[in-house]
Amino acid sequence: MNIKNITTIGQLKESGYKSKSIKEELRENLRDKINRKEDTFTGIHGYENTVIPELERAILSRHNINLLGLRGQAKTRLARQMTNLLDEWIPVVDGSEINDDPFQPISRYAVSLIAEKGEDTPISWVHRSDRFAEKLATPDVTVADIIGDVDPIKAANLKLSYADDRVIHFGMIPRANRCIFVINELPDLQARIQVALFNILQEGDIQIRGFKLRLPLDMQFVFTANPEDYTNRGSIVTPLKDRIGSQILTHYPETIEIAKTITQQEAQLDTRQSGLVYVPDLAKDLLEQLSFQARESEFIDHKSGVSARMSITAYENLLSTAEYRALKSGEEKTMVRLSDFMGVVPAITGKVELVYEGEQEGAASVAHSLISDSIKTLFPDYFPKIERLEKESEQSPYQELIDWFFEESGFELLDDIADSDYREKLDGIPPLNNLIKKYQEDIDQQDRYFVKEFLLWGLVEYKKLSKYRLSEGFRFKDLYGSYISDL
Repeated sequence: MNIKNITTIGQLKESGYKSKSIKEELRENLRDKINRKEDTFTGIHGYENTVIPELERAILSRHNINLLGLRGQAKTRLARQMTNLLDEWIPVVDGSEINDDPFQPISRYAVSLIAEKGEDTPISWVHRSDRFAEKLATPDVTVADIIGDVDPIKAANLKLSYADDRVIHFGMIPRANRCIFVINELPDLQARIQVALFNILQEGDIQIRGFKLRLPLDMQFVFTANPEDYTNRGSIVTPLKDRIGSQILTHYPETIEIAKTITQQEAQLDTRQSGLVYVPDLAKDLLEQLSFQARESEFIDHKSGVSARMSITAYENLLSTAEYRALKSGEEKTMVRLSDFMGVVPAITGKVELVYEGEQEGAASVAHSLISDSIKTLFPDYFPKIERLEKESEQSPYQELIDWFFEESGFELLDDIADSDYREKLDGIPPLNNLIKKYQEDIDQQDRYFVKEFLLWGLVEYKKLSKYRLSEGFRFKDLYGSYISDL
């Protein structure tokens, strides 16, 4: 069907077009996608066996949907991708404010026009990309905004009395007729505004300033809400909850691999940056572990959540830190170092809500402790675990390395040191090379130096070495050597 050739209701009838509701559209197109084994929602990772099947079942059930979850869990993205399940084009009565179906008009304008022109009534076509409306629920939203109000200017221009329903100016919801309408952060909507949605969801009536209009709006509602909102700011009134067909719980990535996939997909990098900076696999794992540690930290408010955006912005900061260092030293290529993780602190402090104890510690201190805890968590995956109490009869695999630092006056890794000097410094520790060869023999050559630095930081976290922050880098020493030297 070439829609450009269909410009009147008469031609639309001849084409065999049949009207269907938006929920039926979504359902039929979803059925077709499932039959063709096509992915319904793309670029959304970790939901394949949890959220997406529940969402698809809700669509098949023709339900209005509430996506309930903490911030940064792709709720809005899921809602926006539902437009891919709509028909590509739908006909509307030309000039209609509320996308009137030519075969089932509901507005006074469309009904009058069809009565006057019959099959010569002009129609226009709306693409599915234009059938999505979104409103962030804020305390200042009014019934006039979302439902409508009497327009005195229209009344004056048309010389109509306020008793004439043509003086009504429709709000966002009627104007989104035959569309997907998303209300984000639903609990933030005042209770009296939520009450105004009752009839729209169930009976299709809207009431504006005493006008009782029977407008059977054809809409797919999607709401999003954060569980924290129920206690801190507001709640969804019970009768409205009762009218929402399916409530679907979203969640954060369950594994580091899924989290890495999301970060790599979403990070805003240019080709020069990604070509200049090499990021070892362990660095990517460590970066994602920061979010997992934050979600368990006693200093961070769990109810508020730790958005996936923290990992994304931290990754961007990490590459920018290495890029900045390379630009200052004039190097054409560089690799991420563990000391570069100090550059992700601003991404962490801006993305977490601290509890009282966290506020006492300070945001920067909490960020540093997350880096330390992440190193300690991943350390046993790469090297032998260090027990809190070790048997005297057993030789520690790290003893030779610890002895080397005992004999050295101090080993420094400066922030802006050139890559060649960085590698030379780490290669100059024979016991470190022996440990890498023994426990990480198969590791990629490019990753080897990051793993060496990771081993040193890990021994610091397990209280086998000490680390001091200098103005321009870090100094590593044995734990007790400096104390004995002073004595």
